[in-house]
Amino acid sequence: MPVRSLSSSVLRWPDRSQVEQAVRAWVRSEAPRHPELVKLGYFGSYARGDSGVGSDLDLVALVRKSNQSFERRAVSWDLNALPVPAEILVYTEAEWQALMERGGRFALTLSQEAVWIPIVSDSA
Repeated sequence: MPVRSLSSSVLRWPDRSQVEQAVRAWVRSEAPRHPELVKLGYFGSYARGDSGVGSDLDLVALVRKSNQSFERRAVSWDLNALPVPAEILVYTEAEWQALMERGGRFALTLSQEAVWIPIVSDSA
């Protein structure tokens, strides 16, 4: 979210490096809550480098398996610590493989744009 500078009343939107740093910190704190997590990355404007004021953060998580439906999985991820609005898509390994095999525009976008973050937890 936009933040107020300590020396000014002007609000400013976090830049790409600030968002990436926040994502890395968020993954370290969130990973222990999701032991099924295999891989996490972001795609879209922050990954392409063309984000601007108002850009949201598009996250993708790959988990070993899940008993929840695709639509319900994102609910257990706390995105509130991130500095910009964010959405997360959570795929099982089997769903991810099927998505990549089917291909299509979204699969191509993910395979070309995704910036993967190393999974290291704060408790490690």
